[in-house]
Amino acid sequence: MDHPSSTVPGADCPIRLDPTGVDLHAEAAHLRQTGPVTAVELPGGIVAWAVTDHATLRDVLADSRVSKDPRQHWPAFINGEITPDWPLYLWVAVTNMFTAHGEQHRRLRTLIAPAFTHRRTQAMRPQVERITADLLTHLADTAPGQVVDLREEFAYQLPMRVIGHLFGLPDDHRDDLRRVVDSVFNTTADADEVRSTQRDVQATLTALIAAKRDEPGDDMTSVLIAARDEDGSRLSEAELVDTLLLMVAAGHETTVNLIDNAVTAMLTHPDQLALVRQGSASWDDVIDETLRWQAPVAHVPLRYAIEDITIGGTTIRVGEPILASYAAAGRDPAQHGADADRFDITRSTRRDHLAFGHGAHYCLGAPLARLEAGIALPALFARFPDITLAVPAEELRPLASFIANGHAKLPITLQPSPAH
Repeated sequence: MDHPSSTVPGADCPIRLDPTGVDLHAEAAHLRQTGPVTAVELPGGIVAWAVTDHATLRDVLADSRVSKDPRQHWPAFINGEITPDWPLYLWVAVTNMFTAHGEQHRRLRTLIAPAFTHRRTQAMRPQVERITADLLTHLADTAPGQVVDLREEFAYQLPMRVIGHLFGLPDDHRDDLRRVVDSVFNTTADADEVRSTQRDVQATLTALIAAKRDEPGDDMTSVLIAARDEDGSRLSEAELVDTLLLMVAAGHETTVNLIDNAVTAMLTHPDQLALVRQGSASWDDVIDETLRWQAPVAHVPLRYAIEDITIGGTTIRVGEPILASYAAAGRDPAQHGADADRFDITRSTRRDHLAFGHGAHYCLGAPLARLEAGIALPALFARFPDITLAVPAEELRPLASFIANGHAKLPITLQPSPAH
């Protein structure tokens, strides 16, 4: 697929991002070395400006001259050059607060924010604790020495069950939603899979909305269906479907990768785990350093310049797309020191990350993700103090994505084998 007019003028040699995400951090380091703003090529020949250092990205995320609405501010989308078979189409074409700008974004966020108040989030604590305890009890049946995929059996299951409870998702819908979410983050998907995913999104979420209209419950789907702002307007059907997709996908994948990466970090850095166990550091420190060191979402497509702007010494022309590169910013030596590649839960800048965004689009679900990880991690390591990786760390394989940053599998043993 070729989109000649969607390229960035003057960017003659863009760095082609690896859609398989084989080595996100080596790629991120290369991007940073070329400057804070670098031309990159996305799937389909789309060229965008990747913002890779912490300070510059923070400014971009809060800049009112930068939009997330392609329908208003991306000429290639407006002109029909970005077609539904593009692998990242759903990332830019959905109609929810993720792709809204200005007053429209404020309207949608106002309607959705009540679902994620501090009170509602804290009210989820007993449910998260119960789900965590159930999953750990199930894992306790594992024979000593048996290898378990902890991403599948724990890191994945907890957020999906929490989201399922929060949005009233029937158990028989969760497999469908899982397949949809996995495909959305798969940046190696071909045109057939992309189109199939779009159909499945509509079918699965439309069915859920219809069921909740017939029988409203004490869940966020029912709240969103009934939500009205001060002017009496409500979410349109398209906004409702796409908002549910955003909540399920973002609220799930980020937390899965956070738990996955935190467990991996602790198992490969026993000195850091010892600090937590002796009380010299907290699990909150682990969570923040993990978010910095392994941003759960490496790159987030896309933003667009509303006017010509100069960022990090580079002029981005009106209508040109911008890629927020969180993985690169998280290891920016200018922000985190020369040892930014090192995992250190005592690092003074561990909280100075942008993993949940910044500015108007800061992630509403961040407190819930923190709550889940803050319950899951100490419970896991307390229940299974002898937990170890079942393979050398260098054999762990990443997800096939330059967006999602996690492992395809996380093989571990919970208890030593009888021979040991």
